[in-house]
Amino acid sequence: MLSALFLYTENQKKIKTVTSLSYKPISFTTMEILENTMIIDIIKESLNKSMNYHEYRTLVAALVEQQSTTGNDKTEALVEYTKMNDRRMKRWDKTVRLSDDSFEKITAYTKNVTWLVLTESWCGDAAHIMPVINKVAEQNANIDLKIVLRDENEDLMNQFLTNGGKAIPKLIAIDNKTLEVLDTFGPRPSIATEMVNVYKAQHGKLTPEFKEDLQRWYNKDKGQSTVEDLVNLL
Repeated sequence: MLSALFLYTENQKKIKTVTSLSYKPISFTTMEILENTMIIDIIKESLNKSMNYHEYRTLVAALVEQQSTTGNDKTEALVEYTKMNDRRMKRWDKTVRLSDDSFEKITAYTKNVTWLVLTESWCGDAAHIMPVINKVAEQNANIDLKIVLRDENEDLMNQFLTNGGKAIPKLIAIDNKTLEVLDTFGPRPSIATEMVNVYKAQHGKLTPEFKEDLQRWYNKDKGQSTVEDLVNLL
């Protein structure tokens, strides 16, 4: 009669043998493919509920009339930001200009792409940036601008965090043939990003005074830094 110890030992050998034969570690390339497939599925889902710029502006104007805002939080402060941002976007829609050099580079672009932008109506940076993105996209039929709301597209937002945060606006440049992500932009033009990083390093956080200074910078810059960064995506 076989001893219990012998049977246990033999069973352990069998388990190890089966494990060694059946376990195949997933290669890094396979993991990349799986991750890319997941991102493409998320992008498809968000594109299905996206809106164009005109629809987005109509939505924001309607929210102002309703004393409301986009997003999960409907605080009085965010409602006021939405109202202020609607005025800002109206101004930028009329006044954003492109230099001859930028115009030539934009119109020469031949790849068929979608610029999918995550935003919310209350976002101060977005109020200055969205009209500029639209202005650039309008110049070239190969660039299809689509907009989704951050809080309604959490899976997409989580794939494109900035330093671990859900900062907006976030533009995702997508190849229309493959749905491959070509590049991203946001949440601010590169110069403004550097200003924010330096201030945070010196003061630990963004103060109301700095935020006012940043708004003045946007007004003085007139969207040209954003145009330059967007042209660099092409």
